[in-house]
Amino acid sequence: MGPGNRPLDLEWLEDFLALAESGNFSRAAQARSIAQPAFSRHIRALEEWVGVDLFDRSAHPAALTAAGKRFQPLLQDVLAGLEAARIKARAAHDMAAASLSFAATHVLSLTFFPRWLGSVEARLSMGPIQTVSDSSQACEDLMLQRRVQFVLCHGHAGAPGRLDEAQYPVQRLSEDILVPVAAPGAGGAPLHALGTGRPPAVLAYSEASGLGRIMRALQDSEFGKAFASSLSVVFTAHHAALLRTMALEGRGLAWLPMSLVADDLKHGALVDAGAGGWRVPVEIRLYRQLAHMAPVAEALWALVSEPAASRAS
Repeated sequence: MGPGNRPLDLEWLEDFLALAESGNFSRAAQARSIAQPAFSRHIRALEEWVGVDLFDRSAHPAALTAAGKRFQPLLQDVLAGLEAARIKARAAHDMAAASLSFAATHVLSLTFFPRWLGSVEARLSMGPIQTVSDSSQACEDLMLQRRVQFVLCHGHAGAPGRLDEAQYPVQRLSEDILVPVAAPGAGGAPLHALGTGRPPAVLAYSEASGLGRIMRALQDSEFGKAFASSLSVVFTAHHAALLRTMALEGRGLAWLPMSLVADDLKHGALVDAGAGGWRVPVEIRLYRQLAHMAPVAEALWALVSEPAASRAS
């Protein structure tokens, strides 16, 4: 906007530079492929916008005034900057269209995602990849806001999340299992155990955790109506990795994904706190956007949608 809040047409700027170069209204109008009367109106409108005469029309050819001479290089810089901004914006758009964007829960970003990504890259040229690692609730938010193409998380048919309720397409990529684990005592038995008749100290998942949602939805049907009241929750977090650290410190037992604690169980850093029971099977799922995505994202979805035998071949 200019003096008097008048709008500025970028075409006038190009017209100005054409006339400054040729000094002739007819030739400049011809070069700009517009009629001379319209061209002259553009120049006059630009001068009104600036508030001063930019050309000395008494000279032949038309010459820039002192104001016009000052205006010309600054205008060239502005137009060059606009063109650079356009090119950079298009490049950013093209890069975003060619990239894949994932949101993955913390635990799967540490355990499953790197290995799975490697197996996919062996069959698909994926290009740039952007990944956000957060809680299940935050990952769902990113998908609902259309800020990512895919969400990788745990799931269970008995504990639908917001993406299930909104009927986002989903594929089961693998299986996992929640295992009650605790640090071992001096004799190797768990410091905190289930089924002893005493309320065990429990490291629980927060409301933002997808694994917490699954546990809360299934605990009555899997473990009995009195199960929740038999626990003594001493710590709450939505990161399974943090609950694992607290379990390793001996602060309580936690239901942790086998994908996270398999090595701990193998080396005795953690032990089964449920004597082989009290386990909850879960799925590792990949959700996608409802709308059509960039070609590379659609190619990835087609790949993971193939039958399991075909994917493994």
